[in-house]
Amino acid sequence: MWAFTRSAAIRSPIAIFFIFRAKVISIMPRPRVPLIKAQTTGRTLKNPKRFKNRTEPTGLGALGPPPKFLRTASQKEAWNTFAKELPWLNYSHRALVSIASDIRGRQIAGEDVGVKALNLLRMMLNSMGATPSDASKVKMPDEGDPEDPAAKYF
Repeated sequence: MWAFTRSAAIRSPIAIFFIFRAKVISIMPRPRVPLIKAQTTGRTLKNPKRFKNRTEPTGLGALGPPPKFLRTASQKEAWNTFAKELPWLNYSHRALVSIASDIRGRQIAGEDVGVKALNLLRMMLNSMGATPSDASKVKMPDEGDPEDPAAKYF
């Protein structure tokens, strides 16, 4: 039995050979595919039983007015700007929007915003689907045709 220290094992050609021959086995399950992604990629057509009873979570209503703890006018302006720019946000997104409004409000006010805060804002925008690459992933709720004659029967 050979006993190697970590540094000796890394330098040893035998240890390196066994490190590269080892297979990586994942014991974690794959992450669950969101319903909207499954519909977009056609997985719901291929495996309809898998997605039969799955529903998307719905929000508790519209985003609403800015919370009371956003005190400055620039923070409230940022909140209202997010509400206009991102109409798919609902009440369950208020925590994300409040953090993003705080940072964006500081930008509007002309205050110094650090690199860490801007990076956090970028991540928040990604989470809310506000970047061009993420906007394609957002599905707006269907607005039914108000003049549909069959609507009164359903």
